[in-house]
Formats: sequence, C-alpha cells, structure tokens
Amino acid sequence: MLSFKEIASVTLILFSVIDVVGSLPVIIDLRKKAGKIESERATFASGVLMISFLFVGERILKLFGVDVQSFAVAGGLIIFLIGLEMILGRTIFKSEETSGGATHIVPIAFPLIAGAGTLTTIISLRAEYQTLNIVIGIVLNLVLIYVVLKSSGWLETRLGSGGLAVLRKIFGIILLAIAIKLVKTNLIPGL
Repeated sequence: MLSFKEIASVTLILFSVIDVVGSLPVIIDLRKKAGKIESERATFASGVLMISFLFVGERILKLFGVDVQSFAVAGGLIIFLIGLEMILGRTIFKSEETSGGATHIVPIAFPLIAGAGTLTTIISLRAEYQTLNIVIGIVLNLVLIYVVLKSSGWLETRLGSGGLAVLRKIFGIILLAIAIKLVKTNLIPGL
C-alpha cells in the first residue's frame, strides 16, 4: 500500500546511509583524477544493485539460514557504526582502493553509493516498510544521486569544506537514531 509517510522515511534513511553529499570530497577527487564521471551510468548501476538486492537479498539470507529480523539488527549495528564515523570523523570501515576500470561503477556505484551499508539498510527496511514504498524511496534517492553527481563541481564551490562537514555530522546523528530504532524494534518485538 502506497504510504507517503513510509516513502519519506525510506528516502531519508537511504539518503543518510548513502550519504552522497558526504561523499562529495571523494567524488570530486575521482572526477579530477578520471577527468569526468559518467553520472548516468553510475546512477543506473547503483539502482540495479539496490533494487536487485531488495528482491533477491532475502533469498540469499535464507540460503544462509538468517532471518530478516536478525539481518535488520546486524544492519542497525552497521548503520550505527557509519553514523559514528560521520560524527567522529574517524574511519571504521576501510574502503578498498581500485586502480583503473570503470570509474562510474567502481568505486562510485559500488561501494560508494550501493555499498554494504546501503544494501544492509535496504534489506533491513523490508522488516518495517512495504516493498513498493522502498522502491519509490530508492528511485527518489537515485534522482538525488544523479543530481549530486552531475553538479559535484558546482556543489564543491557553493558548500565549501565547512558546509560539507556540517552536513555530514547532521546525517550522522540521524543515522544513530535510525540504528537504535532498527535494533530496538527487531531485537525486542513489541517495543
């Protein structure tokens, strides 16, 4: 059932986890190194990864004998750590450096946009939200991702390093709250 409240929640949760605005320094650096970023391809590849994992992720979990609630708790813990990274400015998750290859897919589409945190969040969201609302939330995020990728140079000059740091901290606090809610509702049902 279509719910604008759920769509807004999913969109904000994914926007916080994906943190495309917080990833602007990395995107800008990649754009300088590669000459350009293929925004359309990066957005499309991210969308394929996210929507595929939304529909197939649960089957993969069943293959390993893991239920969605357990995965949601694990996802909540990962989201919590990502939020801590954003607030404290420390790196907990080490990203792999790649040389050569398609800049629009590695590392932008995966793991920067549709990385472990995003995929974990998507499968965790299935425990609380309708699939249709999650798909719409993903599509809305893909539009935002495309706009940010396309206008990364313009955003760099407008926000400055201070503005990017403030946005990163705000989204970090939001992620901590989301993580606590995910763990609480899936670890202790009925709360």
